[in-house]
Amino acid sequence: MPLARSTTAFKSSSALVGKGVHRAAMVSIRNPIEMFVAVLILASFSYFTLYNLARTSDIFSGTSTRLYPATVHASANDNGFSLYPASDEITKNAVKIHIKQLAVNDKGEALDRFQSMIENQVFVPDEPALSNNKFSYAHGLCYQTEENQCAALPSWENDDQVVLSYAIDATGSIRRELARQWAHKVDSLPPGELVSQANQQEGENLLAWLFIITRNVVFRLKELIDMADNVDIFVILAGYIMMIITFVSLFVNMRRMGSRYSLASAVTVNGFFSFMLALLTVHAIGVQPSPVVLAEAIPFLVVTIGFERPYKLTKRVFEFSKETPLTRQDVRETIIRAVDTVALPIARDCVIEISVLALGAKSAIAGLREFCFLSAILLAYDVVLLFTWYTAVLTLKLELTRIREISGNTSSNKSNKKSQAPSNMSYVRRAVVKALSDDSSNATPRDSQKSDGSFIGRLKLLMIVAFVAMHIFEFCTAFQSGPQVDVTQPGIASVLSSLLEQHRASAQASLPLIVEVFPAVVFHVPSANKSLVPESITRPLEALSEIYAVYIQHPVISQWLAIGLFVSLFLNTYLFNVAKQPKQLPTEQRTDKQPQQQAPAAAVTTVTKKAVVSTPPPSTDVVRSVDECLALIKTPEALNDEEVIQLVQNGKVASYALEKTLGDFERAVSVRRALISRASVTKTLEHSLLPLKDYHYDKVFGACCENVIGYMPLPLGIAGPMKIDGIDTVIPMATTEGCLVASASRGCKAINNGGGATTIVTADGMTRGPCLSFPNITSAGECKRWIEQEGNSILTEAFNSTSRFARLRKLKVALAGKLMFVRFTTTTGDAMGMNMISKGCEKALSVLGEHFPDMQIVSLSGNYCTDKKPAAINWIEGRGKSVVAEAVIPGHVVEKVLKTTVAALVELNVDKNLVGSAMAGSVGGFNAQAANILTAIYLAAGQDPAQNVESSQCMTLMSAVNDGKDLHISCTMPCIEVGTVGGGTTLPPQQAVLEMLGVRGPHPTNPGDNARRLARIICAAVMAGELSLCAALAAGHLVRAHMAHNRATAVPAPIPGSCIKS
Repeated sequence: MPLARSTTAFKSSSALVGKGVHRAAMVSIRNPIEMFVAVLILASFSYFTLYNLARTSDIFSGTSTRLYPATVHASANDNGFSLYPASDEITKNAVKIHIKQLAVNDKGEALDRFQSMIENQVFVPDEPALSNNKFSYAHGLCYQTEENQCAALPSWENDDQVVLSYAIDATGSIRRELARQWAHKVDSLPPGELVSQANQQEGENLLAWLFIITRNVVFRLKELIDMADNVDIFVILAGYIMMIITFVSLFVNMRRMGSRYSLASAVTVNGFFSFMLALLTVHAIGVQPSPVVLAEAIPFLVVTIGFERPYKLTKRVFEFSKETPLTRQDVRETIIRAVDTVALPIARDCVIEISVLALGAKSAIAGLREFCFLSAILLAYDVVLLFTWYTAVLTLKLELTRIREISGNTSSNKSNKKSQAPSNMSYVRRAVVKALSDDSSNATPRDSQKSDGSFIGRLKLLMIVAFVAMHIFEFCTAFQSGPQVDVTQPGIASVLSSLLEQHRASAQASLPLIVEVFPAVVFHVPSANKSLVPESITRPLEALSEIYAVYIQHPVISQWLAIGLFVSLFLNTYLFNVAKQPKQLPTEQRTDKQPQQQAPAAAVTTVTKKAVVSTPPPSTDVVRSVDECLALIKTPEALNDEEVIQLVQNGKVASYALEKTLGDFERAVSVRRALISRASVTKTLEHSLLPLKDYHYDKVFGACCENVIGYMPLPLGIAGPMKIDGIDTVIPMATTEGCLVASASRGCKAINNGGGATTIVTADGMTRGPCLSFPNITSAGECKRWIEQEGNSILTEAFNSTSRFARLRKLKVALAGKLMFVRFTTTTGDAMGMNMISKGCEKALSVLGEHFPDMQIVSLSGNYCTDKKPAAINWIEGRGKSVVAEAVIPGHVVEKVLKTTVAALVELNVDKNLVGSAMAGSVGGFNAQAANILTAIYLAAGQDPAQNVESSQCMTLMSAVNDGKDLHISCTMPCIEVGTVGGGTTLPPQQAVLEMLGVRGPHPTNPGDNARRLARIICAAVMAGELSLCAALAAGHLVRAHMAHNRATAVPAPIPGSCIKS
């Protein structure tokens, strides 16, 4: 029970995450320019905030060596200080003191004035609400040894500098915060007679900070290299090398997908924005990572977080965009499909990585704690920006590409250049590109879904765990702090000794003492004409700065600039939305006699991932010789249809290869149709009513049908709507049988009046039953025992390794002499799953053959499945989705809508559906017309109509309830074999029907839910058809209804043409 609750909670959480990502992505896709600009503005504010923070941090310090505070402690009985850490008892009861050191280069009167200002004129805190409670060093902040008297610490000299020491009482969190604020205000005092080195560059040009940061970071890294162990140096160096490889790999992989620099640059900018937002966040919550730690951590941030997520999303978008020519596809729908496909795996991986980093953030290791905390927040921002800002970038990229193709500006040689590029590379360059690129970039979408980053995701997680473990167990100290203040230095030692003596003489002498000694902040007399940047560079920059200050920052001009930017944003958005609309080409004059002669202006088809624009063939007046035509076969647009027909008739081109040869699907179908017609006896097909034009043959080619000569339209009717599990659902039915849709609609009406239909899915498992042969029954029996016992888990693991969705649930083994039949029962996500399960069976049988070498595979399908054949095993064990539907129809509805009685319906159902079917020896045929309804929905929804043989097995039961007043009806269908991806569901008309039902494609959060929902709809629709037909039979209305609906008045022979009107 607890496991079931946790599973339900996980599913609900997954659904919530999927919906959140879906909505965020939809906002970005619908408003890409607005999202792009909004994130840029947010990033700009983050940048300037970080810049202002950096100007007051120690990376602007003029010293080349950074010292970290040193902590010492002394217990009540100690005669001197010892280095921290102290015991918990000492830490808990100790008096805590911060010693702030100021090194001054001037020894005259300026020093006295400076010292007086420091002690009496620097007040904290800064909050206006606390203006009446201000504290200075001499009044409230200093460590007082006697009443109202600060501890007097001696000054000392160091390299022509006078070092002043101040003891600040930091006992308790409030005093510690006040001490921090006071130290910060002293460090950032405005320039006066003396200026700190943190503020000495205040007058420098705005760009000088880049030089300062670079210089200090380089000096700091050099210092760390001099002090570090070989292991630390190796770890940092390896991190930088891997970071460079990561960037190169990103650009190489994006280039292979068709984007030279734009998308790779966008991914890099996406990461930079995430980094800035993460830095701002950790600063806001009080975590202060050292700039030097950041310099050491950046390569590991790049490597561990990486660019796998945007690459995976980009690859999926490009895969889906290749399914339909860009000029005929909805870019927003393509991208949202890709987002729905990758959202949950990406979110799951990020949660795991953030959890591991959170464990590292809870460690007590300085540097590692800040790194893990920053990485976790950076990872979260990276995912948020991926599905907002980067999704907007992808939308703009595809929309602009689509606009260029519609406008006819797409280079026809683009694919040729791409295919020829590797041959022009040197051997070394080809090797590097191959090593740094993704091998699955040319894989099919199905293969890429199975291999999408599983190895990379595991490797990254392993790297993060190993990295955290290395620091926790101190295998390396790459992020540890550098050198601390030397407390043994004579000047500092004398200060500490004086402090300890005064503490011993105070009222707190019995308490331990913990002292944190901070490095000295240097103050000096400001010098003129001292700049890091040459005047030849600073003068133009200062001129630009003056122009900026005068014009850009002018209150009126800045307002007009802001208005101009908003107007520009509005106009760009408007023009972009206008450009996205399909072009309205000028219509040419048509005649009623030739409604089909005008070819589509922008018909684009796809052959082996290459877009080819349909162009009218040359005139058929002159037919060249076979040899001349054969020489032009590489440029089929130069051949007319009669010449292509001549090549096929002479055996120079295969009829089945016309699509690949011509590069135009519709023309290939037209030529093949003419060939078949001229070779037939009647010779009528070429100009018959069978429609040809305006069909998605690119969806059919290589997937649904071969040797295509047209398409067969069927009338599509709608029954209902019917309330199924509380949802009003229409029932699409493609049929040529009159009265069928009307009958189902009457059944829907009756069921709705009773409150609707309720359905449940009792089982879900597609089956495949291979036939195996053994030398004797002993070997067959041993194999059966092994499969049912220890081999079950081995075969399951092998089977599941072949797909992300196929999961083996059950193995049923049966023997017939020395033949063995194994029935694999598998869940297959939202696919019907025959191809998926066949691949898994092959893998499992190969593993089985390793354990039983004398086994032979007779057939992968041994009719033990059983597929497209009536079989008792399907009726008993189930195949596909096993569904039960029920409804209660009030008695007055039976009489008013169905024109019969409850008793008559119950009696007819027993006599006809149960007794009659039993007399016929029927298997699963205990129904009136389940196959009728099911097959009509199968044809409408792109299912395999041949599977109606087993799918329409159904038992219809009726009984009187509520004291015989009302009718209870149920339909049990154990073998509904449906899917919402693959096969006929890829055709646009069938996709439209699935979209109408709300079950198109894979379910974004729960794989398999869409297919199960479709099975529920079919079972409920079958129940409606059963109810209406049985009522008609009971009332004697069947013949009259069919005479009215299924017979039409004779009409004249149609005029040759298409039955699809333009």
